[in-house]
Amino acid sequence: MPHRKKHSTGHKPAQMDLFSAIEPYSSGFLIADDIHQIYWEQSGNPDGVPIVFLHGGPGAGASPAHRRFFDPDHYRIIIFDQRGCGRSQPLGELKNNTTALLLSDIEALRKRLNIERWHIFGGSWGSTLAMEYAIAHPQKVLSLILRGIFLFDQSEVDWFLNGMSTIFPEAWEQFSGLLNEHEQKDLLGSYYKRLTDENRDVQIEAAVRWSLYEGACACLRPNYETITTNEQKDYALALARLEAHYFLNEVIPAERSLLSRISALRSIPAAIIQGRYDVICPIVSAYKLHQAWPEADYIVVPDAGHSALDPPLRSRLIEITELFKAIKP
Repeated sequence: MPHRKKHSTGHKPAQMDLFSAIEPYSSGFLIADDIHQIYWEQSGNPDGVPIVFLHGGPGAGASPAHRRFFDPDHYRIIIFDQRGCGRSQPLGELKNNTTALLLSDIEALRKRLNIERWHIFGGSWGSTLAMEYAIAHPQKVLSLILRGIFLFDQSEVDWFLNGMSTIFPEAWEQFSGLLNEHEQKDLLGSYYKRLTDENRDVQIEAAVRWSLYEGACACLRPNYETITTNEQKDYALALARLEAHYFLNEVIPAERSLLSRISALRSIPAAIIQGRYDVICPIVSAYKLHQAWPEADYIVVPDAGHSALDPPLRSRLIEITELFKAIKP
C-alpha cells in the first residue's frame, strides 16, 4: 500500500497530462429493470486492476475523456452512465431513479463483469455515490479517489441554487431570470415544474438555463458555453431534470449524514482531492470530511476550481491514480 500523507497544500509538482485517447474493448447494457438500461464499457488492460469511474451530476453522464485519467497498461477501466444519463436509456427518465437504485446498479455491474474488488474514482455527485457504495460494500473496495466533495446535505443544495450568486452574479441572474418574481421564491420547485412540463419547449428552455448556469460556475476561469444542437439540448435536459429531481427528493437527512457514517471507510486507502476555488462544491465540505476522516489523504489544489479537467486538478488526480497502482488487489 502506498505511503499515505495526511494533508497536502504545498509543493506544486510538474503537471501530468491525460493518458492517450483509447477506445473500449467491450461495452454493453445492463438491464436494471423494466424501464432502465445502463450503458457500460471497459477499456485499458483486460487483465489489469479494475477501477470504476462514477460521474457527476446527478445526470451528467460519462465521456471518452474520463478513460484518460488512468494508465491503460495497469488498469481495467470501467465507465458507465447512471440511470437516465448519457448513453443509458431512456435519457432523462425520473421514474425508478433514486440513490439506492443507483447503488444497486453499481453492485450489479460489478457482478456482471466478474470483478471481486475495484478502485472507486468519483467526483462531485460521483464522490457521494462512491462513499455511499463503499459504506455499503467496504470489502469490495480497493481504494477511494474522491474529487470535489459533495456530501449531499441541504446546505449544499441551497448553495447551488442561491449561494453561487455571490461569486457568479451574472450567471445566477441568467438562471433566476427565467422565472417571475413569485416563482423565484422557490427556485427549485419552479424549475422542476418547468423541467417536467408537458411542453418540450418549456422543458428545453429551463434545461438550457440550468446547464449554462452550472457550466459557468464549474471552472476556475468561467466557461460561458453555448447549447445549440438537439443532442446538446437533450443532454442538458437530462442533467437539469435529474439534478432537480435528486435535489427535491434525495437529499441525505442530517441523521444519516455521510460524516456520521465514516467509520465504515477508515480502513480503505483513500484520497480527497479538492480545488481551492471550487464554487459548485465549496471546500468547506471537503474540509469537514477531512476532519471526520483524517486517515484519508487530503490534497487541496490551490489553483483549481470544480472541473476535473482544470489542468492543476487533473494533474493531481492522475498523480493519485499512479500512486495507487501500489495497492494490490
